[in-house]
Amino acid sequence: MAPSIQDPANFPWNPNNIQFPSRKELPKLAGAPEGAAWVWGKDDYLGRLNLLTPQRVKEAISEVQTGEMVRLDLPLHIPEPPAFGRQPFEHKITELAPGIAYDDSYSLNTQSGTQWDGFRHCAHIQTQTFYNGTKPSDILGPTPTPNKCSIHHWAQHGIAGRAILLDYWTYAQTHSKAYDPYKRHPITLSELKACAQWQGLNLAPQSQGGDIKVGDILLVRSGFVHRYDSLSPADRKAGALRDSHTDMEWAGVSQGEEMKDWLHDCYFAAVAGDSPTFECWPAPAGEPTEFLHSSILALWGMPLGEMWDLEKLAERCRERGRWVFFLTSAPANVLGGVGSHANATAIL
Repeated sequence: MAPSIQDPANFPWNPNNIQFPSRKELPKLAGAPEGAAWVWGKDDYLGRLNLLTPQRVKEAISEVQTGEMVRLDLPLHIPEPPAFGRQPFEHKITELAPGIAYDDSYSLNTQSGTQWDGFRHCAHIQTQTFYNGTKPSDILGPTPTPNKCSIHHWAQHGIAGRAILLDYWTYAQTHSKAYDPYKRHPITLSELKACAQWQGLNLAPQSQGGDIKVGDILLVRSGFVHRYDSLSPADRKAGALRDSHTDMEWAGVSQGEEMKDWLHDCYFAAVAGDSPTFECWPAPAGEPTEFLHSSILALWGMPLGEMWDLEKLAERCRERGRWVFFLTSAPANVLGGVGSHANATAIL
């Protein structure tokens, strides 16, 4: 039987362990940025998805109670138009034989709607290094290395496991904490914990007596999709076409050391939210630490999802009084891929 507590210096780490080093206990790795958790092997491009072992997936199936399926992807053309000037979705139908047979083709930016940010999406800024030592020249250069940090590794491994929804939007609305998801609103760790307590959850890791299990998938509802659905087409367009990246503002998880410690130390297999950035955007001016994308993707190797449709899921979880469920996702099997639409389903 595998030991339950992971020795920080014993590489590669054993994904079946149930207790892992905290962010402060991470070993210093030669040639890696400070705080890198490149601990699953020299050629690893799964990162925290290593935690989704057959044993954990099998245990997570016990969370299925009714078998109801809730799709978590927005339609591929939503939001319309996409933010940050990204290419909108295009759908074309080709007639093969009149009245008998048709094909269709899609053209999309994988970051324009419900998505996974892959490990090629964002680097450790100071060193321009992606997860597990991948460099920009491996992604786009004279002799790229399409295998490094490619999204196809996730597709071939699979994403399935126990997931938890934190419905911060409803919590805030029912506790006189009104805000606009289209404005900068940092959701602090203390607020997430208060939301969880309201839902009957303890956000400490299971090893500390809480409800978070190693390998869980965290979903945070900040209200973006709810707000988007309430806007007119003109207001949706105005919100997406603000003048520059610095003018783009979204509610999301706050930056800072406390939040980073918690996100790291819970050993989530992945995190996702309904906003275009997951984290509060933009990061605070003069923030002493890097924004969360850099830590989550480049340092820890943790898949990051954005613009997930959590509306029906939140409604059903409230009705059931239960916020834990089984989740599956099938990223695109694209060699050299940077990101992917999520193809995600919650099974209650």
